[in-house]
Amino acid sequence: MAADRTTLESFPAGGPRGSWPAEEFAAEQQRAGVPAEVVMDQPTDQFLVIVRNPQLAVA
Repeated sequence: MAADRTTLESFPAGGPRGSWPAEEFAAEQQRAGVPAEVVMDQPTDQFLVIVRNPQLAVA
């Protein structure tokens, strides 16, 4: 569910390097202490670098 996450950046899935730009960006964020992760958003055909927001999730 999109409401439980914040998107930091998006990268086109059809790029020549695949998910690597998103993975590299997420790694930079993780080194800075941000719990970023990469997910694939199939409807938009993009890799998203997100941070989950558990306080916004509906239980």
